[in-house]
Amino acid sequence: MKEEPLVGQARAMQCGNKRLQSGMKKVKKRWKSFLNRPTGDQTAPSQRRGVAEDITVSIAKSDGDDPKTDVHADRKTRRFNQRTPDSSIETGNSPDDNSLQLECAFPGVKAVTADDGVKKSVIGKSCEDNGEGHLDYRIGLVMKERYEVVSTLGVGAFGKVVECIDRDKKDHVAVKIVRNPECFREVARSEIAVLEDINILDDDNRFSCVRMLDWFEHNDHICIVFELLGLSTFEFLRQNKFLPYNVEQIRHMAFQIFRAVCFLHRNKLTHTDLKPENILFVCSDYDLEYNDVMKCEEKKLRRCDVKVVDFGTAKFDHEDHESEVSTRHYRAPEVILGLGWNQSCDVWSLGCVLMEFYLGRTLFQTHDSKEHLAMMEKILGPIPPHLLKQTRKQHYVHNGRLNWDETSSTDEYIWKHCIPLKQSMCKKSEEESKLFDLIGSMLEYDVYRRITLEEALWHPFFSPLRMQKPRS
Repeated sequence: MKEEPLVGQARAMQCGNKRLQSGMKKVKKRWKSFLNRPTGDQTAPSQRRGVAEDITVSIAKSDGDDPKTDVHADRKTRRFNQRTPDSSIETGNSPDDNSLQLECAFPGVKAVTADDGVKKSVIGKSCEDNGEGHLDYRIGLVMKERYEVVSTLGVGAFGKVVECIDRDKKDHVAVKIVRNPECFREVARSEIAVLEDINILDDDNRFSCVRMLDWFEHNDHICIVFELLGLSTFEFLRQNKFLPYNVEQIRHMAFQIFRAVCFLHRNKLTHTDLKPENILFVCSDYDLEYNDVMKCEEKKLRRCDVKVVDFGTAKFDHEDHESEVSTRHYRAPEVILGLGWNQSCDVWSLGCVLMEFYLGRTLFQTHDSKEHLAMMEKILGPIPPHLLKQTRKQHYVHNGRLNWDETSSTDEYIWKHCIPLKQSMCKKSEEESKLFDLIGSMLEYDVYRRITLEEALWHPFFSPLRMQKPRS
């Protein structure tokens, strides 16, 4: 089952203890550099942002922009879609989530849901750690003499996210409370360092990266304060019965995501874990409309503004690029084959994300690397021989081809459920053709042939947005 965890840590950390251990030395070095860095003038953010900042877009207001309470939703949906001063709330996983089950990076870490979170007993009582290193808190707890806990938003392998009232600014915020084992604390320190850099480089908040507002320690737990956002693009999809987003919604979301990640790339940073759970709506309010095709009610978003979250596994260009990165379903072939990786692995991940938006389901639904490669070949065509020749994982290769048993029951499943990319087009309209052309250029096996996000922003699919006049 897919698990919607805390701000930026959806689906737990997939890549295993080896990946975590290999990154610890780099994390410590980055954290030490972060703490000791000079406070004086640095390179002006405007000199480092890059080309993406010159591409602006006006997101048109959708119908029904007036704030309204969702009276149709059940208790959980109301909570997930309630209005806040500027935005909505990020969610936790629902116990009835019936989507893919994913492997957990940490042995012994049991699956958790948002229902395991807050204990609504004595208001404002002191908190203690439970056996798994989570902070065991109460509604009304005040941290740093400033942030008052009002609800639980999500729970994941790395900790919990709570909604708090900022008593100083009278705003609602999201606070990630990280588990206290040292491995989790190290990753949290790494994320803080990256978020500090993003805040400096994007000081006027022009790009769609989540804002870190504050961080502190509470009872040996690192706590990171974020702006409060809405549902993740995956959680909205799940609550909407996995009805896919339409092409216009995909266009608006993709343009913002591409600008955000292009901004990271221009500043020598790779996200490494892009997926629908790590893309959040600024506000996920919606109206209910009847879908004549599906014969059911459908939730129609009022706005499609999104932000990229979860920088805990982000890597700078000078850091180790040999470790396995990305959540499996969005992992690029060069990562699976152990060929090393660069910023283009983010491009591959986003190609998978756009297909998931379009289909309403994961493009590569697998838990096995060899099966994953076989699915790629069925959907995208044969893996180039030179990549198979270069891989250190020669058990994937036989006679210069993917070592795959075409008579197995798994292969039968692949042939039934995986079809060539362009055969997935529903209406075959001009706009869909442009979308699939863009996705195809993002899902190139060879990183030297794969489109960059800077190039992708000028793809014809985005022409309608570039022609719009910016909002005043």
